[in-house]
Amino acid sequence: MTTVLAAGDHFVRADRLAAAVREACGPDGADLDVVELTLPWPDVPFGRVAEVDEASDAEDEMIAHLAGAQACVTQMGPVTARVLEACPDLRFVGVGRGGPVNVNLEAATAHGVQVTRAPGRNAVATAEHTVAMMLAAARRIPQVHADLLAGTWRGDFYRYDTAGPEIAGSTVGLVGVGEIGERVASRLEGFGARVLVHDPYLPEGHRRAAGAVDLDELLGAADLLSLHARLTADNVRMIGARELALLPQGAVLVNCARAGLLDHDALCDALESGHLHAAALDVFPDEPPAADSRLLRAPRLVMTPHLAGASRQTADNACRIVAADLAAHLRGEPPEHLVNPEVLEQPHR
Repeated sequence: MTTVLAAGDHFVRADRLAAAVREACGPDGADLDVVELTLPWPDVPFGRVAEVDEASDAEDEMIAHLAGAQACVTQMGPVTARVLEACPDLRFVGVGRGGPVNVNLEAATAHGVQVTRAPGRNAVATAEHTVAMMLAAARRIPQVHADLLAGTWRGDFYRYDTAGPEIAGSTVGLVGVGEIGERVASRLEGFGARVLVHDPYLPEGHRRAAGAVDLDELLGAADLLSLHARLTADNVRMIGARELALLPQGAVLVNCARAGLLDHDALCDALESGHLHAAALDVFPDEPPAADSRLLRAPRLVMTPHLAGASRQTADNACRIVAADLAAHLRGEPPEHLVNPEVLEQPHR
């Protein structure tokens, strides 16, 4: 009998993780004992737990529920060195997110624990949210909605100098064209936009290579700019005052990727000066923003609380991907999304 802990939360639910595990394992699932644990996210924000990031503060609960377990599937469960040390039977951890930042990968490898992730689980949801934010910011939908609720009819937004741009016929610049950026590009092309991309990691022969340009050229042409790059040590605040000044007057900026890509003071300056028509953010340097944050006072800024990936399909995708990797592990096969393949070279424990 193999014991699996399905450590879910109120988004990637424990019962749906358990059901996905049983379905993926098929007839072999009859030999599984699936234990369910519900962690408090998102009702209680995640944070740093011991040496791991973006996890629920639940080391004690994880240790208690992992007693005797050989596998764990989770999204927010903290898999710290302490948890791993306390759970010597553990051999597999499937993390239902793009990066397993809630797992101490070095310690997991040292303990002979395979760790997998769920790339692309939220790609469609984030792409759709990005386009929605672009439309909302460009056409000032949240602002005029709030004005109507307050009893103000903003007919003045029909003036030429205050009206927003259409996506059709506009040039959209995408910084990063991975799974999410590619989906954003295809949706915007459906609107009739011209799409340019900047991505130094774009492989030769990629279908977007013809529209790839250097960053300054992209900024100089982009009526609408959307960020989709992974955050690295080399691109922190890659969009700052100089880069924003290169955008055409009246451009719109959207960031549903990582807050660290953008200089937020420079963004507020560009909005306050009127250089940018509008901007939209789903990610912030501090989450939630502090009460005195300039972002809360910046004009023409649309904000959502890091919800771009929040679709039911995202949660179900996470369950399906980690369950399939667990099934491969139980069959003795390398999981498709294994992030520490060196563990396969270790002697069987």
